[in-house]
Amino acid sequence: MTATQQDETPVNGTTPRHVRVGILGAGFGGLGMAIRLAQQGERDFLVFEKAADVGGTWWANTYPGCQCDIPSHLYSFSFAPNPNWTRTYPKQPELRDYLRKVATDHGVYDRIRLNTEVTAAAWDEEQARWRITTNNGEYTADVVVAAPGPLSAPSLPDIPGLDTFAGTTFHTATWNHDHDLRGERVAVVGTGASAIQAVPYIAEQAAHTDVIQRTPPWVVPHRDRPITKVERFLYRTFPPLQRAVRAGVYFSRELLVPGLVYRPRLLGLVEKVARKHISDQVQDPELRAKVTPDYTIGCKRILPSNKWYPALSRADVDLVTDGIAEVKPNGYVTTDGTLHEVDTIIFATGFYVTDIPLANIVTGTGGARLAEVWHRSPQAYRGTAMAGFPNLFLLVGPNVGLGHNSIVFMIEAQLNYVMGALKAMRERGAGRVEVKPAALESYNDGLQAKMGDTVWNSGGCASWYIDANGKNTTIWPDFTFNFWRQTREFDPAAYTLQPVRSGTAAAPALAS
Repeated sequence: MTATQQDETPVNGTTPRHVRVGILGAGFGGLGMAIRLAQQGERDFLVFEKAADVGGTWWANTYPGCQCDIPSHLYSFSFAPNPNWTRTYPKQPELRDYLRKVATDHGVYDRIRLNTEVTAAAWDEEQARWRITTNNGEYTADVVVAAPGPLSAPSLPDIPGLDTFAGTTFHTATWNHDHDLRGERVAVVGTGASAIQAVPYIAEQAAHTDVIQRTPPWVVPHRDRPITKVERFLYRTFPPLQRAVRAGVYFSRELLVPGLVYRPRLLGLVEKVARKHISDQVQDPELRAKVTPDYTIGCKRILPSNKWYPALSRADVDLVTDGIAEVKPNGYVTTDGTLHEVDTIIFATGFYVTDIPLANIVTGTGGARLAEVWHRSPQAYRGTAMAGFPNLFLLVGPNVGLGHNSIVFMIEAQLNYVMGALKAMRERGAGRVEVKPAALESYNDGLQAKMGDTVWNSGGCASWYIDANGKNTTIWPDFTFNFWRQTREFDPAAYTLQPVRSGTAAAPALAS
């Protein structure tokens, strides 16, 4: 079956099709879950993906310069190494193609429903199953694994007058490839990861570029380079070599944890590298002052780039540090009252991470929406399970995010944990599994207690790691191998497992 084919799609008004496992999203998390199920002989599952193909954020984000800031050998599944990476840090098209190939090689494309957006998921207590509503009909599932991804819903600022702007606007995550920037006056709002990648390319096209900065990022030299043909040949003929490189990259990244989590002053050497990068690439004293952060390095994500500071130093680029007060039909007005006339406004303003949009469409026991239960402070046991939401597992959930290493490592740890939960349900004949509130509370109290001295909380910056209530509900505050250790085996003592009642769903069965 090809990527564009669909089968057995129910029609609204008919009996919903039932599957044992429903997976929401076909990025790294959703595809990984599908593959793990298939590897165990389970084919009674479906993946619901709103986009036209798999890949998640690496399918959606196509802005110029889009690139991963984690080395390619580590930013890939351990069970699907790619000896043919062309760069040490993969660019978006190569990552998208990698995920498509993984889906094809592991034979799960026929279980994926593309162009199928989940608009609601509600727990049916009587039937002990989930009811999933999509734009292509209704489904039911014994278990739901939600993998929406933290970088899936673009965040746009609420700026007075934006709807009156006569020019073109778009977010980097929904790049308008039909719009020609050549000869235009362009404003880029934001100086985060997507901005430092896109601005150098925008500046080459536009007649003039304004970069509107609220907080400068810490930027370090980028170590990206082409991977030679000889290296690729060696990886293909001697796979243990690539695994050794992967391990080396992984542990080198973990060396940042003592500074990020326990002693922020240990990051002083990294800050010296970043400051030297500024002094080497920015000659103008006024610009140098504007781009030098006043918070501890690591408080916000450390960004690699060799092109960011040269782009800001161009004569046709202005770094604007006054905030936007309002937008007029012909431009934007900064807080000092100056009108900046522009033709296009591009938002590089990130994503909804702590206010996960999925939480607004998921309803658990008693009709409670996940967003209401969280009260804008997401929490989950091992970043995976929520009390009041039986048979629901979340991938890359609260406090699973990273500021230094590969999220794919964390996803694989969660996949192992979810597979353990499904196995426990099968072995115990359980049709319902739900984390105990006390276990959830104790786990998250421990996380938040540990978070206080980390650089993300004490470093003096405002970041998207912090939720609306001032809690860091995004980052994992420890070595990643400790998360792997916690999720290595499913811990049924933290859960209530109830047997299947007569006339309700059977326990999800997996091949032994």
